[in-house]
Amino acid sequence: MLLRSVYCGRILAALVFLVLLPPVVAQPEDEPDVNRSSSNPDEGAEGFNWKSALEQSGIFLGVQHAARMAQAKTRAELAGPFWSDYFESISNLHTWRDGDGFRTNYLAHPIMGAAAGYIEVFNDPSGQRLEFDLSSKRYWQSRLKGLAWAAVYSAQFEIGPISEASIGNVGKHPPTMAVVDLVVTPLGGITAMLLEDYLDKRFISHWERAGGNKARFYRTALNPSRSIANLLRWKRPWYRDNRPF
Repeated sequence: MLLRSVYCGRILAALVFLVLLPPVVAQPEDEPDVNRSSSNPDEGAEGFNWKSALEQSGIFLGVQHAARMAQAKTRAELAGPFWSDYFESISNLHTWRDGDGFRTNYLAHPIMGAAAGYIEVFNDPSGQRLEFDLSSKRYWQSRLKGLAWAAVYSAQFEIGPISEASIGNVGKHPPTMAVVDLVVTPLGGITAMLLEDYLDKRFISHWERAGGNKARFYRTALNPSRSIANLLRWKRPWYRDNRPF
């Protein structure tokens, strides 16, 4: 489970922006990369940047677990035997519902999945500059790789060695561990990515032409998952690889 309440959702948002925003505020405004051509994203592209992608995923994971540590029930479960409590927690993964509300399971988790997916996209030179295009095989390949990354990240966050099950023993007391998050996070994540890509190409790219704070607002507010992933790579939340601001 990503978070257990609206309060914890606010903690997560505050940590992401307060912890990651200061280093990017000092950056200069986006500048175009003269070595790349928007018409051919693969030209001169290097391989996938594993080191950066893993580092960004680690930061994201750390922020999420830091938010969870604000919960008394998470801290209360830290004192027990690690391995036995961990295996007991993951062994209770049976049902679909985990007791969380609609906003947590079907809004927060897809945003989490999309942010994880964009980590993969932003570290793949062949896909990071692609815009929404359902007729493009290359676009689908890029976003499906993002889906795979989100699925692995979600599984690690839920039941991995550095997970809700191991830190705080979510699942030890049924039905707090369930299948819903393992499914909704990656599938809802790719849905959110497609939606954000569509909004970015169809609306934001036109509304931002006036520039200024309105453009920054449109880019950030209407693409929340992309904005989180931008912060995780030390970029301003409104950064775009294919449209320097």
